[in-house]
Amino acid sequence: MPETKNRSSRPSWDDYFFQLAEVVSSRSTCLRRQVGALLVRDNRILTTGYNGAPAGVAHCQEAGCLRNQLNIPSGEKQELCRGLHAEQNAVVQAALHGVDTSGATAYVTIQPCLTCMKILINAGIKKIVYQGDYPDPLAVQIAREAKMILSKMEVPVA
Repeated sequence: MPETKNRSSRPSWDDYFFQLAEVVSSRSTCLRRQVGALLVRDNRILTTGYNGAPAGVAHCQEAGCLRNQLNIPSGEKQELCRGLHAEQNAVVQAALHGVDTSGATAYVTIQPCLTCMKILINAGIKKIVYQGDYPDPLAVQIAREAKMILSKMEVPVA
């Protein structure tokens, strides 16, 4: 007979959705970092996104990474990248499929950059749950100005 899981060991909603964001990140084609994002409302997944090149464009794994070739540090000159960020792809998927994102929560495996933060604000996202830091303090400042809730998940100690 299969072992029954103890109900008290169920993950919280935040833990559950964050684990799914980590799985989504495994689809990333970026050579520098794999990022996943989920947009969720009322404990239902609206869309997912991961970082990578636009549809029909060669992935970084095929074309190489211009940012690596030019030694561009993380958080700088984001326009010199063929990929979209995970949050951008999640919002684009919502627009493409007619999904309303008003009042949703974004689960992202790293703190959004300024560009993504502005997109998430205008998409009506009210809360962001993230884990890793990103060198973009202005993104945090603008989120606070917009009254967005930022919740950093602690990395479990192994």
